[in-house]
Amino acid sequence: MKAAPDAVGSPRGPVVEFELKFQVDAAHQAAVEAAVARGRSHRAHLRARYYDTADGALAAQHIVLRVRKEDGAWVQTAKAPGERLVERLEHNVELPPGRASDTPLPLVGRHHGTPVGERIAEALRQAGHDPAEVALVPLYGTDVWRTTREMRSGDALVELAFDLGSVRAGDRTHPLRELEIELKHGSPSSLLELAGRWRARYGLWLDTVSKAERGERLARGAEHGPPVKATAPRLEADASGPQVFRAVLDSCLSQILPNASEVAAESTDPEHVHQLRVGIRRLRTALREMAEFAPAIDPAWEPALAETFGALGRQRDREHVMGSVQPQLEAHGAPPCSIAADSDATPSAAETVRSPAFQAALMNLIAASLPAAAATDPAAKAPSARKALRARLSKLHRQVLRDGKRFESLGAVEQHRVRKRLKRLRYLGEFVAPLFGRRTAERFLAQLEPAQDALGAHNDAATAMAAYRALAATDGAAWFAVGWLAANHPASAKQCRKALAKVAELTPFWKS
Repeated sequence: MKAAPDAVGSPRGPVVEFELKFQVDAAHQAAVEAAVARGRSHRAHLRARYYDTADGALAAQHIVLRVRKEDGAWVQTAKAPGERLVERLEHNVELPPGRASDTPLPLVGRHHGTPVGERIAEALRQAGHDPAEVALVPLYGTDVWRTTREMRSGDALVELAFDLGSVRAGDRTHPLRELEIELKHGSPSSLLELAGRWRARYGLWLDTVSKAERGERLARGAEHGPPVKATAPRLEADASGPQVFRAVLDSCLSQILPNASEVAAESTDPEHVHQLRVGIRRLRTALREMAEFAPAIDPAWEPALAETFGALGRQRDREHVMGSVQPQLEAHGAPPCSIAADSDATPSAAETVRSPAFQAALMNLIAASLPAAAATDPAAKAPSARKALRARLSKLHRQVLRDGKRFESLGAVEQHRVRKRLKRLRYLGEFVAPLFGRRTAERFLAQLEPAQDALGAHNDAATAMAAYRALAATDGAAWFAVGWLAANHPASAKQCRKALAKVAELTPFWKS
């Protein structure tokens, strides 16, 4: 949605950019590049420098400021986060021509009076800088050959851009092989339909890491970004059901998409996998407990989410057993033994996240998060969601308390179900806290933690016992672990029952 350029030195915006970016596998590079180059395409050599203050005031607020040479002309661009992860504020200014060998210096004042310019000024002031006199330094740069083509899709005009090149910071480089699909005008849903076809045809996978983020990481000597934890949805106290669901869906995707990008890029940090699984679990809770608020949600998405969650969980379980349980057992005299990693035929975490089914589910969920996807009669104000959500919270609460009283007598499957319901109660409570009073809700939810910890440890022990029991078929040394874990299981179950009894003493925040 970039506006056409005016005279030299004048702004091209401001704009809100809606764009999806995909990573392209080396095996599909030639096919993607050829497909973009069809028809009236354009190929350009783009060289850019990215700037910030020496203390990173702009990067701290996820703001990008660059100067780039495009077809012989220099353009200064500023970008800042939009309301959603796939939206960004953007403002472009063409710069006066200078000597061909000179890279023009950026001036933050060129974005004055625009939304992104206001973000820049605020970020600088927060860091103690005067926006009128701030000193900027070059941190990293990109060198890219870009092939672009505009095409129609439904009611939308979109731009396809295939980038091949690198980002460089000092002596460090990172290769770039990406396809960006940007909305010039029209509906985002039409862009998503087109993007879905390209994703399926060429095995693409979503990536939320911008070139600026790549460069900033290189400048720090980091390969991957930090794991992204859950954030509370932004809700008004009288929000309707559809409004609650869209806000929750945005919150879940804001956790899932960045962590999925890191896992797909073969991050070895187990916290990326953990936070991705937390995001998927939160999302599945929302889809299950708020289904009446989103009738357009396709239940066919659930199997892909469940399969990805399970596949990533199996990797986490093995790492926990070998990293935590086995050392504890050996400290009690157990003989060494090892639970082998999954076979070569089992997909890695990266391959799991790149899978067509999971990527398709993510695309469909992005579409569902758009306001138009859940629009109702604009003349009618939907009622508050409080009544329906109170009923869902009460049902989960009753089930947890009922089974908590007899936890020790439940089978392994039923005990695991109690843990899952407690988690759903917590997540649903976190989602809807603003509707019932955030402080009261947070106090209640914080007091669930001892029970969550107890049930989590109990479930980990049960999972480890099952893993060692399977190993014992080929390695008799594993029987020590089975016996030790089985001996401690009743005491662990008793601890869970006591912790759940404490939950029964709490006053539900949605009833106060």
